Amino acid sequence: MTAYRTDSGNIEALPYKDKKRYLWILSLLLPTLPLTGIFLFSRTQLEWSLYLPLLISYGVIPLADWLIGTDETNPPEDIVPQLESDPYYRWLTYLTVPLHFIVLTIMCHFISTHNLDWPSIIVTAIVAGGYSGLGINTAHELGHKKTKHEQLLAKITLAVPGYGHFCVEHNRGHHVLVATPDDPASSRMGESIYSFALREIPETFARAWGLEKARLATQGRSTWSLKNAILQSYAITFVFQGSLLLAFGWIMLPFLAIHNGWAWFQLTSANYIEHYGLLRKKDENGRYERCQPHHSWNSNHIIGNLVTFHLERHSDHHANPTRRYQSLRTFSDLPQLPTGYGGMYLLAYIPWVWFRIMDNRLLALPHVQGDLSKINLDPKNRSRIIEKYNHN
Repeated sequence: MTAYRTDSGNIEALPYKDKKRYLWILSLLLPTLPLTGIFLFSRTQLEWSLYLPLLISYGVIPLADWLIGTDETNPPEDIVPQLESDPYYRWLTYLTVPLHFIVLTIMCHFISTHNLDWPSIIVTAIVAGGYSGLGINTAHELGHKKTKHEQLLAKITLAVPGYGHFCVEHNRGHHVLVATPDDPASSRMGESIYSFALREIPETFARAWGLEKARLATQGRSTWSLKNAILQSYAITFVFQGSLLLAFGWIMLPFLAIHNGWAWFQLTSANYIEHYGLLRKKDENGRYERCQPHHSWNSNHIIGNLVTFHLERHSDHHANPTRRYQSLRTFSDLPQLPTGYGGMYLLAYIPWVWFRIMDNRLLALPHVQGDLSKINLDPKNRSRIIEKYNHN
């Protein structure tokens, strides 16, 4: 791939090779990881083998991130237009969409045809939900694009975990108010992930419906119109998951309920770590400053990024939301997570460990420098935080 840059009248060739070009296939393959547990079970008949995907997600991938380290290189800006127009990268996201449907169907068939104990059923549902949660990430990449077919694919993908309101809320709500106290999808300093989940999930649901209702009203349409983007995705969910229930029996009721809930919690986990405590300034007119890269926590860990379509380079994504995953950049002086998302999820699930690591990291940021007025504080814990850090 070569671009040409004119500098002082001279034409300079800029050859570029994406060293990660074929490694991005890992993002395509990761949704199939739940099948490894089923395969191992078929060979051993040992139910503990069904736990294998969890071990890979929360053990192997974080360990690989630690061992392999980070990649802080960026593609040359002159190359980016060609990089983004390369259909190879788009097809990786397109091909991921049917995989989410196929893998969940296989897992439902497995549950219905094997006499497993309830702990194994619950674990299998969690495994399935974790990787259907990746479907929300696939939809995240697709839903930010301007093409109609990519936006349609986003709605279809969100149908797998039954989270069809995501793109409406994320694009028109979260991206507008990110890193402010007004955004339910931005976590606050001192707020545990469990408190955040109880606030984020219902409030983002309500905000999505309010945004879509307002959009349809400007067109003179009812909220229950067939043009409602949320209802369109929910309709696919109803058909898909209803078909699984009819095909595989009553066991699908608890299985899919756990699957859906855990998939939603994976999105909550991502939202929690991506903007923890970060705060945009207000000007004299009460308007928030434009979202900048330092309003998102970033991670350059190689494996975590390769398996999530560069989701972890979140700082550039929020500053430039339509930029495609293969061309997302890192910058100096960004809020950096100490590891990739898999490891950060584990830290978040143990609040006292999270607070001990992340609160000090938050306070030490160059644009914060210990000033609590520059942090998005949890109102319920504000007094405790101020007392702990000896600020007035």
